[in-house]
Amino acid sequence: MANLNGFDAREVEPQAGFEPIPAGKYLAVITGSEMKQTKAGDGSYLDLVFQIIEGQYKGRNLWARLNLNNPNETAVKIARGELSAICRAVGVMTPKDSCELHNLPLLLTVKLKKREDTGELQNEVSSYAKKEATVGQPQQATTNTPPWRRS
Repeated sequence: MANLNGFDAREVEPQAGFEPIPAGKYLAVITGSEMKQTKAGDGSYLDLVFQIIEGQYKGRNLWARLNLNNPNETAVKIARGELSAICRAVGVMTPKDSCELHNLPLLLTVKLKKREDTGELQNEVSSYAKKEATVGQPQQATTNTPPWRRS
């Protein structure tokens, strides 16, 4: 149990429910990470909390679960690929602890997915990229060829 002495619900506005955010690209940071046991107890996953840091949805959280220890080899391969993408996006190639990935901006691609159990829409992070990918206009390829020689 937790001590709630001094809390008065009449003095605080109730929390409204959160609808999923629209699919798109969002600048975010990892604010929390923890290894947790799978429901079956036969593996563990890295539970990541991302917080959007700019735009209309600033302050909203998104989650990703990376099945790094699992009897399903495909699940582990996918999770390791996602972790590699996150590491590359934040510039930490050989982290010793997940906290090394915290508070470093990265670009999340978020999609909407229908839950199998309830049919409700929920957000899912589908890819991770470096922050620079979102800044300014699309970058043009650089070349040493003078402009008058390009075709």
